[in-house]
Amino acid sequence: MTTDGRYRANIRPGMEVNIVLKKDQRTGKTTHGTVKDILTNSQFHPHGIKVRLEDSQVGRVADW
Repeated sequence: MTTDGRYRANIRPGMEVNIVLKKDQRTGKTTHGTVKDILTNSQFHPHGIKVRLEDSQVGRVADW
């Protein structure tokens, strides 16, 4: 199942997601992990909601 990671309402702590790290933005390579914190305050972001994973990596939600 893929849901739109551009909307904050679709993201919850504890969810497993794929994120794109800042260093991987050019390639689009994703990193899988579990959401610890939601860092984006707005309800929508065109490039994906920014989250921190349980392992402290930060990136924008691509899909899950």
